[in-house]
Amino acid sequence: MIRLIVALGNPGSDYHATKHNIAWMFVDSLPLVKAANWKAKFKGEFCEINIKGNKTIVLKPQTYMNLSGESVQPLAAFYKISPQEILVVQDELDLPFGQCHFKMGGGLAGHNGLKSIAACLGTEDFARMRVGIGRPVHGSVSDWVLSRFSNNEQIQMDLLFEKLRGPLEDCVLFGIAKASVINKKPLV
Repeated sequence: MIRLIVALGNPGSDYHATKHNIAWMFVDSLPLVKAANWKAKFKGEFCEINIKGNKTIVLKPQTYMNLSGESVQPLAAFYKISPQEILVVQDELDLPFGQCHFKMGGGLAGHNGLKSIAACLGTEDFARMRVGIGRPVHGSVSDWVLSRFSNNEQIQMDLLFEKLRGPLEDCVLFGIAKASVINKKPLV
């Protein structure tokens, strides 16, 4: 069971609607999160939600992406949450927009947020919800992840987030195997 959902992103209005912040945008769209009481502690903002009787913490580190572990580790230690009970929601370059994969552990694929979390937790053995943002055809990866979504992608965002809610809930309640049934299927 998942007890902590970590949404990766960058704080500040300059980054608000960028591809790197798709995880924040997704968790912010969840009705339970919208109604929650947010607190600032552990170098992040977090709230507690109840998913069908299961208390779950949602964390948005405020450390910038590259230092996310500095928020995740102290919160997990305080609440006695093991790495196997953590789901990190992240942007994923290697998936096209509208596709989502769940996986447990594995490589970090050069994602600096994941690298920071793995370093601070001392393990890569945590679950990931990889939300596709696609790769740039031209230009640098850093410019791409810090760019805004196209008009077409913005139009599809609400539908994508709506379709991701069920698998996220399944992952929290029943584990990563239940949620991973959506792997390799475009959602929008």
